[in-house]
Amino acid sequence: MNSRCKIGLVMLTCTAFGALGNEALHGEARQPAYLIGQIDVTDPDGYAKEYLPKAREIIKAHGGKLVAAAGAAATGSQVVAVDGDPPKRVVIYMYPSMEALWAWRNDPAYVQVRAVGEKYARYRTFAVEGSVPN
Repeated sequence: MNSRCKIGLVMLTCTAFGALGNEALHGEARQPAYLIGQIDVTDPDGYAKEYLPKAREIIKAHGGKLVAAAGAAATGSQVVAVDGDPPKRVVIYMYPSMEALWAWRNDPAYVQVRAVGEKYARYRTFAVEGSVPN
């Protein structure tokens, strides 16, 4: 086999491995997970001072990113009703995956902070998986 054939064979092999690696990489892409919280804040001052700063730190440590927040204890916009009565406060966080979301929710530090938050608010939270980014 001459050197041109060997170089061609090496290039073909590298291309094939590259394609397989690319396919495996895209196959491992995880769907982001969105946490939606409807929160009835009964003491905005206590909620903002004792709960939010610690909770946000733990959320961030697990890859959570605030997408939207409105209503009581939030700056800016209010919750707008489309159908039915709006909750007092809504938050939406995006996590890298459902596993990351559950790791945050079950983190002992967050469980402790959540107990503080429950002195100042009632929570209704749920999660949905998003689509894989293109």
